[in-house]
Amino acid sequence: MTVTLKLEPLTREAFKPFGDVIEVSDAVQHFTINDGNTERYHDLANIDPGEDGKAIVSIFRGQPRTLPFEVTLMERHPKGSQAFIPTSGYPYLVVVAPAGPEPKPSDLRLFLAQPHQGVNYATGVWHHALFSLDGVADFIVIDRKGPGDNCDFYTMEGTATIPEL
Repeated sequence: MTVTLKLEPLTREAFKPFGDVIEVSDAVQHFTINDGNTERYHDLANIDPGEDGKAIVSIFRGQPRTLPFEVTLMERHPKGSQAFIPTSGYPYLVVVAPAGPEPKPSDLRLFLAQPHQGVNYATGVWHHALFSLDGVADFIVIDRKGPGDNCDFYTMEGTATIPEL
């Protein structure tokens, strides 16, 4: 079975079943700090290092992918969340499926993330690996370091196609 994914804009409401959108927005709690010089956008993601885990910060450098693209492999992190915050100024794609059993191609959703938007995958949410579009892209990643295996991979039966944009 092959499914063609429909591109959706990345919004807090649409992404809520999968985690958090990390962005500056009037919809989130924010307030002025540093003698009025800085606006703090507060508590934007539920960073979950899981039991016995420690939150760590890394930089991932993603090579651009070519469209159309066949999605066959998904991953999840069963012990903690994983946040991606872009720093390179490029839009990128986010492919997700709900936490739970291994996904089918029809379970996948495709979001277009803008350069100012990060995502935090909730614990156990299925997602595709980093998907840069327009060039080599760096992301600050906040995820879990700790005992136990925290990455499951699943090769789907069938494919989901990301069409040319």
